[in-house]
This record gives sequence, structure tokens and C-alpha cells, in this order.
Amino acid sequence: MWKLIKLEWKKNCMGKMIRNAAIMTAGVTFFVLMTAGVAGADVTTRGFFDKSFIHASVELYAHMSYMIFTGVLLAGFVVDDYKKGTIRLLFSYPVKRKKLVLAKVSAVWIFCFTATVISKLLMYGAVLATRNLTHIPASDIPCGYWLFWVELLVSGAAMISISFLALPVGMKMQSSRATVVASILIVCFTQGNIGEFTLANSVPFYLLLFVLAVVSVAAAIHNVERKDV
Repeated sequence: MWKLIKLEWKKNCMGKMIRNAAIMTAGVTFFVLMTAGVAGADVTTRGFFDKSFIHASVELYAHMSYMIFTGVLLAGFVVDDYKKGTIRLLFSYPVKRKKLVLAKVSAVWIFCFTATVISKLLMYGAVLATRNLTHIPASDIPCGYWLFWVELLVSGAAMISISFLALPVGMKMQSSRATVVASILIVCFTQGNIGEFTLANSVPFYLLLFVLAVVSVAAAIHNVERKDV
């Protein structure tokens, strides 16, 4: 399986993926730093515990960026193969179809989860490194708090997994554009708000979406063995 995953990264130009992720992270970090001076004074309950606004902003923008990025990679790794018909050639190999599609899905998840975690760490590091300019106390980024690291990993894994709800949409329509649009709608639905109402703080809501994402991806992979392409 690991060899198949590495082949997927190689086939889809992992260097280009890393470059695009780095550019996106740099842009988001710049935006966060530009708003850090004002944001740092406020406190929000967004997430698993009360935190400074700048802390919540890093989480929010990292999740929004990489959830959409996940949709883009799903379109490139999976949906495009169905759209262009190249999946037929792939399925002609003496390897189970389920294993091939699972390798594609795993390659996207592993890369996006890793990139999300690294992106957050770089953004937190940038905020702490420039706190003399932004006047944000070091306590606003509670790196010494164990729950900080738990949320860093758990929230990243959850958001990337929820992004996979866009996969069945793209596969059903065989459209890369539909996959990306679906991922944007998922971001709006999970991270946005209407007035003071938001679902961003609802752990049960995220758990439900996580389960739906796992079930939908499992169903898509399971059916691939007997479905004509």
C-alpha cells in the first residue's frame, strides 16, 4: 500500500504540491499577521477551549485553506482519472481496484493532514516571532498547554476528513469543478456563520460530518470492484 501511495505522489508531482501548499501557507500567514495587532486582544470560545482570537484565527484560516486544497487534490488524484477515462488503464493492473482507489485517497489525506499541521506550526511560529511588532502576548498561543497540541492534531485530522465529503459528489458527476465547489460549500457550512449563529463550535456536528465522510468514502471504494467505469 505504501508503495502505491508513493507512486501516486510521484505521478501527481509532489514537489508541485509542496510548492503550492507553501505559497498558500505564506499568504495565509501574511494575512494573519496583518490582522494580529487588533485580533490578539479578544477572546473567543471557538474550538475545544477558550482561546485568544489570534489563536482561533490561525485554526480557522488554516482549516479553510486546506479543506479547499483537499478538494483540489481529490479532483486531481481521483476524479480526473474517472473524467478522462485513465482509471480504466489503472484498473487493468493486477491489483485490486479497491486497493488502488484507497491508495489515491490515502495519498491525499496523508499529504493534506501533514501540510495542515505544519502550516499551523509555521503560522504560530510566525506570530510568536513577530510579537514585538504585533504586541501579542506569548500566552495567546499556549504552546505549553497539552490541550493545544491535542486540538492541533485532532482538529486538523477532522477537518481534512470532513473535506472528503466532496469526493462522492465529484465521482458521481465526474467533474473536478464540482469537487472543488463542493469543498468550498463544505467550508462555508462548517466554518462560516450567519450573524451570531455558527456550527463551528459544535463537536457533535463535526462528529456527524466525520462519520458521513468515512461512510461515503468507504461506499465509493467498496462499489468500485463491481462498478463499470
